[in-house]
Amino acid sequence: MRVAVVVFPGTNCDHDVLHVFGGLLKAEAFPVWHRDTDLQNADLVVLPGGFSYGDYLRTGALAKLSPVMQSVKDFAAQGGRVLGICNGFQILCESGLLPGVLLENVGRRFLSQFVSIKVEPSNNFFTSGIPAAKVITCPIAHFQGNYYADPATLSDMEKNGQVVFRYSDASGRVAADDHSINVNGSCNAIAGICNKAGNVVGLMPHPERAAESLVGYVGGASGLEPFKVAVGA
Repeated sequence: MRVAVVVFPGTNCDHDVLHVFGGLLKAEAFPVWHRDTDLQNADLVVLPGGFSYGDYLRTGALAKLSPVMQSVKDFAAQGGRVLGICNGFQILCESGLLPGVLLENVGRRFLSQFVSIKVEPSNNFFTSGIPAAKVITCPIAHFQGNYYADPATLSDMEKNGQVVFRYSDASGRVAADDHSINVNGSCNAIAGICNKAGNVVGLMPHPERAAESLVGYVGGASGLEPFKVAVGA
């Protein structure tokens, strides 16, 4: 399994992702600079978290114009697997690879804390095989993580099984109007989604930061499982 991790100016979670895939899961993981267009025969392309281009204009607005993104779009159109985490999720939405947009958090505060996210029934490469309703505990770190889509789009996504994760409490209870659970105010408490084909996945939380018990704190190593699914481990 070859995993390309795209690095933009301002990306700061690339080493975390490279460590999970290359260090923990022994995949062949390598960085790809945003000016490059060669994905080097990757089986999986990851857009990690950070603040690409300093989040100027809005999150992901400049990153979507990087030369590498046309290659990512072509790769996804051919069925290639693409994962976006935090800023990577924002870039996927800006690029039109995923529906919706990430708005400022409710309360207009940067949020850096642990959250629980519940796995939803969805046919995608990142959670297939993980029991629905399983809860993963991992950190968030964002100012614009409030997922929004218009009602018609949300309805289609729910029907198509495109919701991959929802914010929940530790027991798996979802309450979209409870901002102690749905901390950024996302529509339908959505924490992660996929496209209709299931080969493009984006999420705001950082499971790569809870992939080892040593650093995972309250989440332990619960964040590792979807990465294992992604590489078939």
